[in-house]
Amino acid sequence: MPDTAPTILIVAQSGRLTYEAVLFAASLRKAAPNFAGKLVIAEPRPGPNWPGEPGITDEDARDFLTDLGADIRSFETPHFGATYPQGNKIEALSTLEKDEPFIFFDTDTLFIGPIDQIAFNFARPSASMARTATWPDPPLYGPGHTEIWQAIYDRFDVPFEPTLDTSQPEDHWERYLYFNAGWFFASDPHDFRDRMLDVMTSLRDDPMEALASQSLFPWLDQIALPVVITALGGGRPDASLAGLDGEISQHWRALPLFYARASDAELAFLEDLTQPNKIKRILKTYEPFRRMIYQRRGARVRALFDQNDLPAKEQSIRARIKRNRLWMR
Repeated sequence: MPDTAPTILIVAQSGRLTYEAVLFAASLRKAAPNFAGKLVIAEPRPGPNWPGEPGITDEDARDFLTDLGADIRSFETPHFGATYPQGNKIEALSTLEKDEPFIFFDTDTLFIGPIDQIAFNFARPSASMARTATWPDPPLYGPGHTEIWQAIYDRFDVPFEPTLDTSQPEDHWERYLYFNAGWFFASDPHDFRDRMLDVMTSLRDDPMEALASQSLFPWLDQIALPVVITALGGGRPDASLAGLDGEISQHWRALPLFYARASDAELAFLEDLTQPNKIKRILKTYEPFRRMIYQRRGARVRALFDQNDLPAKEQSIRARIKRNRLWMR
């Protein structure tokens, strides 16, 4: 058990992320009723980089979240905004106090077990390894993975060699430290934010020659994560964190994928969670949730697959769902 209860941080906006936040918060309280930490829900303010009203506009959803004990706070988006909404998860760290241990989660996460049973070592930050070979995409004649990653670490004076998984062959993507930004944690949100913004804006505004063939978007946050986590003395998650992306939490990303891949117990948890009228009334206003959960489209997705013999590649799962015109997000 952790010595002190950490703060959980998510970002919610108008539309899809509002309803994902409702599901997130409800699952946290159901799966971890004794969790003593704070749940902070950060929403971007309107501003030069984000026109219109980007925050939570559904007042019923807002009331539901605060009734669950969530603390909704707003933040500015001076560095990114609507053109790169993935930057929200970094700029939202300004809503927390300095030296406040935190865990950030994407809103499309479902808790199915008690997160307060995980002993986080906040002095050794880490992030999700539920990722695929999305970046970099080295050209045929180079530079390769090693040259690309080393150039980034060198720019920020962070040791590169210790990050390598030498059990993997040279230039295989898994040899290099690469995270999914679906969850990450550290001891000081302000230090973490400042370091991430330094790396992200530097690469965006002054890309180096080794990155000339690479697209930085939408991967910029995931490119910066390993550099910052290494600089802070962290690295790959150890066995104590196995419940994340496992029996404690699931980063479902799109409900059709969850219905296709979840265990029977995980699916039963979702179905039970979403039946009370108080949450049903809110979730039904979002069409993908209404159709997938309450109009049983998710059951039709599940019937397309043998959960004990799923296609090896997610792309194949997505393609089958789309061929049957059942994809929604």
